[in-house]
Amino acid sequence: MSLALHELGALALVEGYRRRDFSPLEVAQSLLDHVARWEPRLCALYAFEPEAVLDQARASEARWLRGEPLTNARGLSLDGVPATLKENIATRGTPVPLGTAATELRPAAEDAPPAARLRELGAVLLAKTTMPDYGMLSSGLSSFHALSRNPWDLSKNPGGSSAGAAAAAATGYGPLHLGTDIGGSVRLPAAWCGLFTLKPSLGRIPIKPPYAGRVAGPMTRTVEDATVMMAALAQPDWRDTTSLPAQDIAWLQAGEGQDLRGLRLGLMLDAGWGLPVTPEIRAAVEAAAQAFERAGASVERMPGFSTRAMIDGLDRFWRMRSWLDISALPAERQARVLPYIRAWVASGAQLSAPELFEGYSQMAALREAAVAACQPYDYVLSPTSPVGAFPADWASPINDPLRPFEHIAFTLPFNMSEQPAASINCGYDAAGLPIGLQIAGRRFDDLGVLRLARAYELLRGPQRPWPQPPQEEPEEEDSGPALIRRSNPLANRGRAGYR
Repeated sequence: MSLALHELGALALVEGYRRRDFSPLEVAQSLLDHVARWEPRLCALYAFEPEAVLDQARASEARWLRGEPLTNARGLSLDGVPATLKENIATRGTPVPLGTAATELRPAAEDAPPAARLRELGAVLLAKTTMPDYGMLSSGLSSFHALSRNPWDLSKNPGGSSAGAAAAAATGYGPLHLGTDIGGSVRLPAAWCGLFTLKPSLGRIPIKPPYAGRVAGPMTRTVEDATVMMAALAQPDWRDTTSLPAQDIAWLQAGEGQDLRGLRLGLMLDAGWGLPVTPEIRAAVEAAAQAFERAGASVERMPGFSTRAMIDGLDRFWRMRSWLDISALPAERQARVLPYIRAWVASGAQLSAPELFEGYSQMAALREAAVAACQPYDYVLSPTSPVGAFPADWASPINDPLRPFEHIAFTLPFNMSEQPAASINCGYDAAGLPIGLQIAGRRFDDLGVLRLARAYELLRGPQRPWPQPPQEEPEEEDSGPALIRRSNPLANRGRAGYR
């Protein structure tokens, strides 16, 4: 079955433009038709302006007709390729609400580094994507945005905090989507939405503002599209004080996969704390490990390396940090923050200085434990999440603000250790919902993680068909405050192309 224009990967789109098989404007029109069918129910987008999308596509079309597409120094072009950016990645002129109604909306003064890199290569920015309040939840629940949903089952949550990015990628809102991750915020929604994602090494993709463990990462349907995003975005930027030096990394060669013979892989099925892994997820991850073994790798069971003391300390530190931020707001703005978030941070007011320092020190403790545990292995396999997708209106898989991190035991350690970690679909549960396999590598071996993920993608074979647009009309109250259009302004417009 042939793919619609908006379903093509980034490299296929660029090659199509080069051959003049179709134009950026035709692709944009196909994409907007598709978004119009999905978005009233999915609610993945923020600051979505169809006319601005068309303007970008027309400008790209003109450049291709002149034979002057925008490229970087290595010859990579994304001119005319649709992309989205998570709402907290600033784009010039667009307010950054950080997912919460408590934010005073002011247009951003400049593009954050990832937005700047995409614009320089001519990408068509479809929209920003939704997130929960302050990015604090593994959920699409927000006091500002409409409730984002999982396209595999609209009664389920896409996960978060890169909620809209995951929903948009799984639904086929173009090939390229960028989220951010400080404890699992690209990997968890990727797992629950059947995507591929890479949480890069800290500083690999510059981000503003930087913070301990915080990274930006691609969220795509294929490993190839993620490698394209890495080639575009993994460049130094002085505005990120953790930004890594320039490196000549052949990102696109990851698509060739990796010879698995002789690789030593660790298999971790118990993180040491948190929710137990469900039998379905355990079986899917074990089946993936067996596929690696059949291809020549050795797989060894390894114990979990993080502890309850580590996560409880981090929890206390983050509660205090967030309590200080929220308590500094005027009372009327504090009241707009999600009640779940307010309940979580409330105990921060009672923490002592020794408790705060001990909590902060757990970042280093977790980092040391992760690096030591992974050192014997080339890569480490694990579930991305111990549990599957949860109800759409829940803030987390157990929906308890006093136990907010029980589901991030496999993802969080690799933020603190600054190691690259990917999530790739490795199966489906009895309800047909996706299951994620996490692949973690040694610090700075982002390319190796991509190559191993590509090898697994080849071993796994094609996924099930992606979700199809719902047929029935949504309820009116589901539209929410996100800037979306219920009807497609292009429905009766002629198609302008090269032919």
